[in-house]
Amino acid sequence: MELAAHVMPEAGISIRHIQALAEEAEARLPSAVARYFRQGSGASVSAAEAVAAWEGRRLLPHALTDVARIDTGTSLLGTPVRTPIAVAPSTFQRAADPDGERAMAAAVADVGGLLTVSSNAGTRFEAIAETGVAWWLQAYLPADRQAALPLLDRAVAAGVGAIVLTADTPVVARKDDGGAETIWEIAEDDWLQVNFEPGYGSRPGHAKARDLGPADVAWLRERTGLPVVVKGILRGDDAERCIAAGAAAIWVSNHGGRQLDGAAATADCLLDVAAAVGERAEVYVDGGIRSGRHVLTALAMGARAVFLGRPPLWALAAGGRDRVVCELNALGEELVEAMQLAGMRRPGADPSLLAAVRR
Repeated sequence: MELAAHVMPEAGISIRHIQALAEEAEARLPSAVARYFRQGSGASVSAAEAVAAWEGRRLLPHALTDVARIDTGTSLLGTPVRTPIAVAPSTFQRAADPDGERAMAAAVADVGGLLTVSSNAGTRFEAIAETGVAWWLQAYLPADRQAALPLLDRAVAAGVGAIVLTADTPVVARKDDGGAETIWEIAEDDWLQVNFEPGYGSRPGHAKARDLGPADVAWLRERTGLPVVVKGILRGDDAERCIAAGAAAIWVSNHGGRQLDGAAATADCLLDVAAAVGERAEVYVDGGIRSGRHVLTALAMGARAVFLGRPPLWALAAGGRDRVVCELNALGEELVEAMQLAGMRRPGADPSLLAAVRR
């Protein structure tokens, strides 16, 4: 896997490198956009703790293991991918780059990964599908479930592979802009929600559902004919309820620290959720993953894949499609090295790699 010239191989995707990437991106963005991409909710406690939670994990590498050949390939709900590093949904991608989700999709296709597309995307599903990327749709269900059908039907017609139901947003948590200009004040009309029917959002029934429940998982599966992933799960008992309702996968997430401030870090929740799920469904995780070691740790803890949110968005802002490819490839290289050093030849759960964490 060849790295582009502007990424130093010795630097990899270290935390300092990601911080430099964020700073480069933010220097190119309007302050309102940069703040929106970075901010968490409330006092940003959960957002601030995410990376440190992964950094606090320690590993017990296997020795005398043949790691001459490393295979990072896996499958996500039956879709083969070359890497367990996938891209999470994020809105306002066209505020980062004029080509927005299309550029992101093309980059993810180039590295053989998987993309989750926000329901609020500023690019038509058909244009995203034309890149050849494997993609899923993230969806919020409205109070009137029928109002979601045009969006779902459009995604199905465009070849979406799964529906990712966001379960942690009955209301949108407050963000503190300190009285400064917000992204909503400068947003252009075609930056978001271009896949909705005209007039969507204008009726009370279009508000986010506050009565979301397990029955919605079954309804989505039956209505679309697709596997349903439930995103925003931090508890084993909630994972159990989702699986009983027919969920094909559980996505451990605290919404990047943008919903309930003070919610636990995903690195501290993954083991319990994976134990509750067992072999009945796939498990994914996002939140604060910034290095190949973090990815390796998540895999060992039982995640089949990790999803990145802010880093690909910063890469898109810093240099468009090519920069996203570069950063994802560099993180993939770092994962290969971590797997070699830990004695893991292919992605898979390995609790024996996990050292006890001293608090």
